[in-house]
Amino acid sequence: MSFWAGKKVLVTGGAGFLGSYVVSILRQEGASITVPRSADCDLRKLENCRKVVSGQDMVIHLAGRVGGIGLNREKPGELFYDNIIIGVQLMEEARLAGVKKFVALGTICCYPKFTPVPFKEENLWDGYPEETNAPYGLAKKMLLVQSQAYRQQYGFNSIFLMPVNLYGPGDNFNPQSSHVIPALVKKVFDAMEQGEGHIVVWGTGRATREFLYVEDAARGIVLAAERYDKSEPVNLGAGFEISIKDLAELIVELSGFKGKTVWDTSKPDGQPRRSLDISRAREEFGFEARVPFEEGLRRTIEWYREVRAGNQVNRIGEEGKVRIRGDAGT
Repeated sequence: MSFWAGKKVLVTGGAGFLGSYVVSILRQEGASITVPRSADCDLRKLENCRKVVSGQDMVIHLAGRVGGIGLNREKPGELFYDNIIIGVQLMEEARLAGVKKFVALGTICCYPKFTPVPFKEENLWDGYPEETNAPYGLAKKMLLVQSQAYRQQYGFNSIFLMPVNLYGPGDNFNPQSSHVIPALVKKVFDAMEQGEGHIVVWGTGRATREFLYVEDAARGIVLAAERYDKSEPVNLGAGFEISIKDLAELIVELSGFKGKTVWDTSKPDGQPRRSLDISRAREEFGFEARVPFEEGLRRTIEWYREVRAGNQVNRIGEEGKVRIRGDAGT
C-alpha cells in the first residue's frame, strides 16, 4: 500500500499554484486531503489554526503571502506579519493537537544577500538577506528556528524545505505581485497584443536566478514529507543558473515577440545571484528535477497563450491574475 493511503493531510495553500499540484499528487496516492480556503478561514487568527489541524496526521504548510520585488518593496510589513503569524501559530497548534509531522515551506529568500554560489544549507546564517525581500525571507526563516526548537524540546517531527523560484502553468501573472517569469511573459504578450515595439524590464539583466518547474517542486515536497525526518533545512532546486538577460531573451524567442528589450537600470536587480546546492535533497530523499528548463518554459508560455485566448477552463481576471481552482493560493 502507498505510504499515503488513508492518511489525513492538511495542505495550507492547497488551492494555489504550488498547492494544487501537491494536492493532486497526494490524492493520487490515496491521502485524505483538507484544504482551508483563505476566504473562509483566515489563518492569521489563532482559533482557525486550531480548528484546521484537529484530527490531522500531517500538515504541509504552503500558504503565505509572496510576490516579486515590487510587492516586497511596497508591503514589507504585511509580508513579514502575515507570514510569521500564520506559520508560528499553525505549528504550535499542530504540536498541541498531536499532529505526527509538520512540513514547513521556506524560501530561497532566507539566504544571505552574498551567499557563495551554489547556496549550501550550512551558509544560511552567514549574513543578512537581500534587503528588498528580507522581511519576507526572515519571516519564513523563523519557521526553521521554531521547527528545530520544537524538535529539541518536544520531539516534534517538523522539517523545513527551501525551494528556488517556481514557474509553470497556473502561475500568478498579476504584475503587482508576480515573480520574474510570469511578469516577463505577460509583458511580452501585452506588447504583442498592443502592437508595441519593445518591453521594459527592471534592473540590468546581470542578476542570475535558478528556477524549478512547479510539478517537480510538488514531487519534491511529497517525497520529503514521506521520507525526510531531520531538523536540517533542505534546498529544493534544479541545479542550474541563468541570467535575467538570458531569461528575457529566451522568453522573447519562445513567445515569438519581434520587439526590443529595454532595461530600466533605475530599478533594483534584487539578490545578485541565486543557485542552489541540491545534493542534500538527492541524498536524503532521492529528489532530482526532471523537467528541462526550456521545456518547462515552453509549456508555461503555451499554457498562458491558450488562457489569454480563452481556450482553457482557467480564467484571467481583470487584474491579470490567473486563478487556479477558484483560489489564487500561496
